[in-house]
Amino acid sequence: LLRKYLHVLLSFTEMGLAFAGMWINAFLVCVLCIAWVKKKTLNSNEKILLLLGCSRFWHLCISWVYSFLSIIYPNYLYVHTIIQLIVSFQTFLNYSHLWFSACLCVFYCIKIANFRNRFFIYLKVKIDRIVPWLLLGSGILASAVSIIIYDLAESDSNNLNFTCLGNFLEASVRMDKHFFSSFFLMGFGYAASFMAVIFSALFLLFSLWRHKRKMQTNSRNNLSMDAHIRAMKSILSFLVMYSINFICLILTIIYVNKNENTMILLISIYLNAFPGVHSLILIFGNPKLEKALLKILCYVKCKFFMK
Repeated sequence: LLRKYLHVLLSFTEMGLAFAGMWINAFLVCVLCIAWVKKKTLNSNEKILLLLGCSRFWHLCISWVYSFLSIIYPNYLYVHTIIQLIVSFQTFLNYSHLWFSACLCVFYCIKIANFRNRFFIYLKVKIDRIVPWLLLGSGILASAVSIIIYDLAESDSNNLNFTCLGNFLEASVRMDKHFFSSFFLMGFGYAASFMAVIFSALFLLFSLWRHKRKMQTNSRNNLSMDAHIRAMKSILSFLVMYSINFICLILTIIYVNKNENTMILLISIYLNAFPGVHSLILIFGNPKLEKALLKILCYVKCKFFMK
């Protein structure tokens, strides 16, 4: 009984964090859409942030719905069509926000790092034209993986008895075991995007080290140094996100085999918390977004104290 109450408590915590993350990413998307309407265009950085915010918003939205159903209507999750749709949509959105964040890291690296290599100079000149193709490729890749996961879910779910009204926890463990093969495909996607982030961080760090050696006291060099440092902060936050996400994937595989649903829920809590927290870091790292957020907080504070 205690374990059941703990499971419900963790599920409510997961729902709360997902709901908070939805609002943070909704704010990010709204500010960028308003800027898009006003300026009639978006720069490459804003395009990536917009798609990243959208993918994270819907990812957290589906996670919230899944957590809600797992508490209120757990048997609905084992209807053949519903579980397939949830798995495929979650896979598409999860891959999308991972690859969009990897695109943002690559963009920061190419835009800010300074190298005399001809190919790197070519990329720096053409980066604004390359970004839409990177985003399109990320979306196509995420769609392809989600279709494969959908087929795996269809073939594996045929082995399950969806009319069984047994213990929900035991059923969920059996479900996760049938989707074990999908973890390997997800791991490949994590690893590929993780490598893009690592190389971006290394190149930018090396560029920062070279620039620091050649730095002079004029304002232009100081501004370049500040740009390097801001980009490094963003990329390092991505690096932390990818590292912990990859660890969580491995831990999920381990604890699914051990029937440890409590640990799986704790991992899910982190996975639902981090998109919101990381988007908040990106907001405070962007002067325009930070200014808009502070205006809203100031407005809410004034309204609250006026009452």
